Amino acid sequence: QVQLVESGGGLVQPGGSLRLSCAASGSIFSIIAMRWYRQAPGKQRELVARISSTDNTNYADSVKGRFTISRDKVKNTVYLQMNSLKPEDTAVYYCNFILSTGTYWGQGTQVTVSS
Repeated sequence: QVQLVESGGGLVQPGGSLRLSCAASGSIFSIIAMRWYRQAPGKQRELVARISSTDNTNYADSVKGRFTISRDKVKNTVYLQMNSLKPEDTAVYYCNFILSTGTYWGQGTQVTVSS
């Protein structure tokens, strides 16, 4: 069984920064990719950023230049550094791990950008 635990969400003013973390535990044998999604009220869940097993990264156009995805291979943890936050970044953020054994989701963490 694999569990993902997210942390780092909260309330921040426009222009501020937050760092999300997602730590995996359990039977982790082969990580294919790690991703961050977000879902705003009334909207579909969207892919924000992803990082592959070879550390290739991709970002949604809306966050390019502001967000950075990274990972710690030893800790089986993925991070999302979010800078220059905007009110439209407000959403529940979910981490997603694609492993050789299946796909797993975190519980979600709320990010609210407001003055």
